[in-house]
Amino acid sequence: MPVQTNQSLSVDCAVFGFDGETLKVLLIERAAHRSLDRLKLPGSMILENETLPEAAYRVLEEATGLLKRDLYLKQMEIFSDPNRVSGEELEWINRKHGINTVRVVTVGFYALLKLDRRTTDYTTKKGAQWVPIDAIQRLAMDHKEILSSALGYLCREMQQSPVAFELLPKKFTIRALQRLFEAVLGIEIDNRNFRKKMLSSGFLLATGEKEERVAHKPAEYYTFDRNAYRRALKAKLKMGFIDNWRY
Repeated sequence: MPVQTNQSLSVDCAVFGFDGETLKVLLIERAAHRSLDRLKLPGSMILENETLPEAAYRVLEEATGLLKRDLYLKQMEIFSDPNRVSGEELEWINRKHGINTVRVVTVGFYALLKLDRRTTDYTTKKGAQWVPIDAIQRLAMDHKEILSSALGYLCREMQQSPVAFELLPKKFTIRALQRLFEAVLGIEIDNRNFRKKMLSSGFLLATGEKEERVAHKPAEYYTFDRNAYRRALKAKLKMGFIDNWRY
């Protein structure tokens, strides 16, 4: 017996990638008609036998070809405005999924991946495209709102955790890391202060390798020392626990 589709609950995913210069998001191109917007975030109605994260991972695998281990996924918030999907958009959803619903509540997720040639080739074949965040004007339904919320979550998390390294290749330059922060946060960062702060963190390991065939002075490659970060975080949490008991 085929698995039934839940007729009122969906997941929508903002998938971010960084090409070394620009923060981009993955958009699906659909065969819209009349007044419907053509581009949307990857998403789907959930199946009755899957959890929300399972539905999100299914959507992401279909859109990117990547498995769970190759993606960073985080749940955001619920978008439950009764009128978030109506009119022709609601007709499109009912027709696409073979359902008959009058309301769709969606759970937003955001995902981070390392944007390489293999991934871009796959998404292109699937009829999707990587669009710079700053170039997006309109999206289907309330997907512009979902994307804005996802970007806000990413901005906050990048300032509190090492999530930025989920968007970078294994080996990267401090210059590339700075460009990523500038692209996500939408600000200009002083080169010297940023470099000093990153190197003093103790979480970057020099590889001994440098850029090749570049017009400027070759920059050194670094990797993120995840174990050092975990040790520092564990020590910080332990000290915080002890401090709390002092009062």
